[in-house]
Amino acid sequence: MGLLARVRKEWFIVGIVLVILSAKLQPSVGVRGGPLKPEITIAYVAVSLIFFNSGLSLKTEELTSALLHVRLHLFVQSFTLVFFPLVVWLLLKVLALTAIDQWLLRGLQTVSCMPPPVSSAVILTKAVGGNEAAAIFNSAFGSFLGIVVTPVLLLLFLGSSSSVPFSSIFSQLFMTVVVPLVLGQVCRGFFREYLERRKLPFGAISSVVLLLIIYSTFCDTFSNPNIELDPTSLLLVVLIIFSIQISFMLLTFAFTTRSGSGFSPADTVAIMFCSTHKSLTLGIPMLKIVFEGYEHLSMISVPLLIYHPAQILLGSVLVPTIRSWMTSRQKSSLLLR
Repeated sequence: MGLLARVRKEWFIVGIVLVILSAKLQPSVGVRGGPLKPEITIAYVAVSLIFFNSGLSLKTEELTSALLHVRLHLFVQSFTLVFFPLVVWLLLKVLALTAIDQWLLRGLQTVSCMPPPVSSAVILTKAVGGNEAAAIFNSAFGSFLGIVVTPVLLLLFLGSSSSVPFSSIFSQLFMTVVVPLVLGQVCRGFFREYLERRKLPFGAISSVVLLLIIYSTFCDTFSNPNIELDPTSLLLVVLIIFSIQISFMLLTFAFTTRSGSGFSPADTVAIMFCSTHKSLTLGIPMLKIVFEGYEHLSMISVPLLIYHPAQILLGSVLVPTIRSWMTSRQKSSLLLR
């Protein structure tokens, strides 16, 4: 694959690097009170647009076939929204004794509180040939659940910026997350056939808006002379993120393939991806709301910005291996019949 083709394929990752560099060069544009007016355009317009777009693109009408697989859904949601945050919380108790930047460590905790992503887990499950319906259901259901659970987890594990009362946080969440998401679903009900026929680039639209939010977040960082990013801490966080992903994928694999688990190989694939992947699209806007005015917001956002490409990279590398395992298991089960 040529360089230009690679850049086109990974344009969002390239975009993250470019907007961070732009924020470094000219932070005054995206700071509060600057020309971009992020206190309005980002806090309300951009965040609402992302969730309206999510509501418009979520194919909830396709979820009925997967609805009855309750054990699978219960496992995925409890793993990603209960087990994952608790294990990371315990891990951070140990890592707090090291020299790793405390704000990056808090960022790891924010990653653990995020719901499953809307797209990447579904795409990788489909690429392997796993239970796509279950992946779609858990991505969609996790997104809805995350609207309530994720802010609660963030406030529970990290607290909030003292200047923003809880009532204000949840009222803003309702207006910029719940309302646009519901409106998007209502509009989808009216225009479903048109949307299916035109195949609008929902993912690309959300990604562009997300780049604007990331840009504004880092403008705040680079305009604050008291914040510095330690390269050693950053490298260690990258290694920790890959270690967490590999460990949790192995853990879900071991649990769902044990004798008597009741999960098929296709179920295992969906569980591995949905339980370990975290949503950047929903995560960054939520952090922006919950930690509004927090001077270290961009620092605690960094691990989530790393986790997103890391989960796609690791998942893509493992697709051929997981596919060959699933195929051999399915062949074995057919021979035993």
